Amino acid sequence: MEVILASSSVDGGIGCWDLHSGSENLRYKSCSSPSHGLVSVGARFIASSQLHERSKSSGSVFFWSWSKPQVEVMSFPAEPIKPLSANHSGNFIAGGALSGDIYFWEVETGRLLKKWRAHFRAVTCLVFSEDDSLLISGSEDGSVRVWSLFMIFDDLRSQQANNLYEYSFSEHTLRVTDVAVGYGGCNAIIVSASEDRTCKVWSLSRGTLLRNIVFPSIIDTIALDPAEHVFYTGSRDGKIFIAALNTESIATNKYGMHIIGSFSNHSKAVTCLAFGTSENVLISGSEDGMVRVWNARTHNIVRMFRHAKGPVNNILVVRREIDFNSHISSYVQPSSRKRANLPPPLEKIANSTDEDSDVKTKTIISLGGGKRSMDVSYLSSHVISSYIKELQHHGSAAASEMEMEKLKHECQRSMEMVNQWKKMYENLHQFCVKELLDGDQARTLDGNDK
Repeated sequence: MEVILASSSVDGGIGCWDLHSGSENLRYKSCSSPSHGLVSVGARFIASSQLHERSKSSGSVFFWSWSKPQVEVMSFPAEPIKPLSANHSGNFIAGGALSGDIYFWEVETGRLLKKWRAHFRAVTCLVFSEDDSLLISGSEDGSVRVWSLFMIFDDLRSQQANNLYEYSFSEHTLRVTDVAVGYGGCNAIIVSASEDRTCKVWSLSRGTLLRNIVFPSIIDTIALDPAEHVFYTGSRDGKIFIAALNTESIATNKYGMHIIGSFSNHSKAVTCLAFGTSENVLISGSEDGMVRVWNARTHNIVRMFRHAKGPVNNILVVRREIDFNSHISSYVQPSSRKRANLPPPLEKIANSTDEDSDVKTKTIISLGGGKRSMDVSYLSSHVISSYIKELQHHGSAAASEMEMEKLKHECQRSMEMVNQWKKMYENLHQFCVKELLDGDQARTLDGNDK
């Protein structure tokens, strides 16, 4: 079953609808989430950060099970957390703080495994790479940083390195509003949006800027097409723009280079976008309180949902397995059901115990998202490096196309320079020949005169 989750910055709860039938499911109460603050943890339960407007020094993270509307677990981190992100298996949760720090928790135990200084200002967005080996963060300071979790949890390498991050992209001039990551693991593309009205496409394998696209309005959200031919952006003027990721540079429309069109039915800013996992549909949320489901090919509206209260600022599409045990859950004691389905509260402070080294080792082994297992006895920096190199072989089609485009442009420029040098050589050759001929003629005339 595929469901849409939507939340708001005001206490309007979390709306939940069946994507295929359009019917509304259970509405989850007591949620006022910041942008990028709603996450499904391994499709097992829902988590959301909460910000208290009256107090900028405190915040919380709430957990809901799928079967109950009330908050079941409350956590109170050491400082306010805005963006939340869970790896694909749901083993870990990362949170970005207003201070610029990133917190990294183990879900099963609630342990705070790591906290590090990530940005100079508040973290605005967090996302795991497809293979869960990288964490990408955006900030109010305008930077986008890529963190290798193998590096973060390797104390020796962390101490020897000049910086904990793999890359730091600082070309944005204003606050980063969203970050999206494509397929291909360490060789994927990253698309970032900013209040400077640009979206930038980066290569993870080379750490370079591939494309800069200027939009007519501020972009708050990004959704990559699953085939990575285009990406969609939600703007503050209520439009959804389509930008090309292929090799064609289109500049013949009214928007500018690489923007190939737009569509909209929202009356206010588009704040969040998501793609369906089984159908070619795009879901958008807006400050007008509406959730719209679009046919991504025709751009026609398939369905519309109204959030109970306030502007929509988070959209999730979750593929849930039907839980046959829910039919007999009424016979299970509440305490045992809670222990089985939901984790304990998240720790405020990392506990330094003798078990830390063992926990870090287990964490590094688990970073592959369950797609590949490693034995503890074979764990070493060489194994990790080999693993990363292996992941880099599985490249992204969009990244490859854009790299090819850059190479074509460089080749074309080189050919133009070669042709210029040829012309200069021919001109110089003609000049020299003419000078020699003129000199010989002058000497001949002088000899005849004598």
